[in-house]
Amino acid sequence: MAGEELRDELREFVAERDWMKFHSSENLAKSIAIEAAELLECFQWSPDADVDRVRLELADVLTYCYLLADRLDLDAVEIIREKLALTREKYPIERARGRSTKYDQL
Repeated sequence: MAGEELRDELREFVAERDWMKFHSSENLAKSIAIEAAELLECFQWSPDADVDRVRLELADVLTYCYLLADRLDLDAVEIIREKLALTREKYPIERARGRSTKYDQL
């Protein structure tokens, strides 16, 4: 239910500002990449990033991800769970535990 409530809150926020016309799938995907770069910038010179700044940038990334999922009529929680199920198959615990090796090299 929390995912649906957040989706509805984001829809309302966007509608109040008449921003939907700017939220093409392409623009939202670009925005995700831009915000992800800003998140990465938090760690540019040190692994000890300012947690408050990271929090804000991460929120931006997640917001655009939710907006893109909604734009494509996808349920963000559902697609994450679907991907997690696929990843579980690719990385079985007995072969992947404690390893960062790519699945095709396990």
